Amino acid sequence: QVQLVESGGGLVQPGGSLRLSCAASGTIFSRNAMGWYRQAPGRERELVAFMLSGGSTNYADSVKGRFTISRDNAKNTVYLQMNSLKPEDTAVYYCNAGGTPVSGSYFPSPYWGQGTQVTVSS
Repeated sequence: QVQLVESGGGLVQPGGSLRLSCAASGTIFSRNAMGWYRQAPGRERELVAFMLSGGSTNYADSVKGRFTISRDNAKNTVYLQMNSLKPEDTAVYYCNAGGTPVSGSYFPSPYWGQGTQVTVSS
């Protein structure tokens, strides 16, 4: 019903930048809250950033000031711009569509992208 396709991951040196993309289909994109998560090996999936349908954003403390979530409604795509990358940012990154924002937190829906690997290493 809802399909999300992620891209943009790869290998980057510490201090470098990547931009992740998540293209959505099956929804009216502008009406959806969207979130980015990441999961490192052996660790629980964690919320990185989310954006409400009205455009407001929120970020995990660990990425605040370095990552930016944005969306292009014409392209039905949400982005995660990642700057000043650190080795601890290494993880598989997932987008989530249509979650529920509550009091500054984001509760994910069942709709996930396939994930894209980000590796930060020298």
